[in-house]
Amino acid sequence: MLIEKHGSIRLRDISLPSGTTPEQQELAHGMVRVNHLYRSALKVAVAQLEILDDEFATMYEHSPIHHIEYRIKTLDSIAEKLTRQGYEVTIDNIFTHIQDVAGIRVICNYLDDIYYMRRLLTRTESFRITREADYIKNPKDTGYRSLHLILDVPIVISEGTLHLPVEVQLRTIAMDMWASLEHELRYKSDRNFSENDAVRLRLCSDAIGEIDREMQNIYLGEKPEYEV
Repeated sequence: MLIEKHGSIRLRDISLPSGTTPEQQELAHGMVRVNHLYRSALKVAVAQLEILDDEFATMYEHSPIHHIEYRIKTLDSIAEKLTRQGYEVTIDNIFTHIQDVAGIRVICNYLDDIYYMRRLLTRTESFRITREADYIKNPKDTGYRSLHLILDVPIVISEGTLHLPVEVQLRTIAMDMWASLEHELRYKSDRNFSENDAVRLRLCSDAIGEIDREMQNIYLGEKPEYEV
């Protein structure tokens, strides 16, 4: 199953107010170009994942993919991230400093499925990992768990072949549930998020890690240590 989070933007959809400077017009048009190029790279990567998903569904009893989500960062989010990192909002800085304009989240069933999907994604000569962060083996202090890959994805456009980064996050269903609710509680909820809440969420993450390992063992038919 494929879920797209955000739609595309088109040049004709942008209405610039009167008094807009030539620099602002150039930035607005450049943002549309950025959206198009990264959406193209996203399509290439998603197409490969869809091919794998279809193969698992038709040829094998087990599919490592539960579902796939993908999105293009909004222009406001791109500008906010550049500003937060201390960079001027320019087209060059987007290409140089933002690695997650195009993002894919692959939700897997089991822990082993995550690393199996990593091997499959890098088996093709088209994709190359340029950055990797394993927050499953080394969770963040918050308890966040996921495998993050930055893939170098080639796209063919009218000017030639261009390589762009696409971020791929691989996580289990349980990890995704925790991450979604943690984000809701920490950033979206009207309630005050306390240090005690953070500690409790970390404990939940540890428990989910144990559940993921146990579900993996059940699937593999491994006997638990406590079995007599």
